Amino acid sequence: MPMAKPLTPDVARETSDARVPRHIAIIMDGNGRWAAQRGLPRKLGHQRGAEALKAMLEGCRDSGVKYFTVYAFSSENWKREPDEVTDLMDLMRFYLRREVKHLNKNNTRVQFIGNREKLAPDIQDELRAAEALTANNTGLHLSVALSYGARQEMMSAMARMATAITEGTLTADAIDEHTVQLYLDTANLPDPDLLIRTGGDMRLSNFLLWQCAYTELYFTETLWPDFAAEDIKRAIEEYGQRERRFGTRQST
Repeated sequence: MPMAKPLTPDVARETSDARVPRHIAIIMDGNGRWAAQRGLPRKLGHQRGAEALKAMLEGCRDSGVKYFTVYAFSSENWKREPDEVTDLMDLMRFYLRREVKHLNKNNTRVQFIGNREKLAPDIQDELRAAEALTANNTGLHLSVALSYGARQEMMSAMARMATAITEGTLTADAIDEHTVQLYLDTANLPDPDLLIRTGGDMRLSNFLLWQCAYTELYFTETLWPDFAAEDIKRAIEEYGQRERRFGTRQST
């Protein structure tokens, strides 16, 4: 997997209202339970969840969020029943073909992180086309984690650093946090300020483990298909009331 573009000084300097997170990451949990509660097939829960994501993008734009990263399909999701995996892949195809032009029209930049080599070739082609089409957009930056696992991401980064050391382009004593960041899938993104998980579970589930070292966490019982624009605004409001100390003492 090619190394992502490093975080640029312009991105690093980008500022906004401190009460609004610059980067929100979200674990979209609860599609299956939403469908089960209504006696519907899981496929319809995933479809409703995909529609909910569109509302979240609008909520982020309205609130001034600059980066939005969603956990769409984890590396562990490959272990689900084959029929459900097939439904999810078909849904991915459908929304890639239907929504990317709309995202581009709204000046949204799209990128995908994760092990895309496990995806079908036609889906890989759609991902590359979406990234190329939106590469120069300057609005909301949407990152979609597909076939993604944070441990796998870090192992891949370590392997590429080891290769660079062997080839003589990197020395072991030069490795620091910044170096590791450059080898991660998210090298061109600031770390998340706020991570939201819907559905009631309170864990990270192998999502952005390195990047979330100092991220504020927000958990809600609301199932993802029911998570609306007002819900994300409520999460942003709570974030704005927190004091981020990054390991320092509380201000007095």
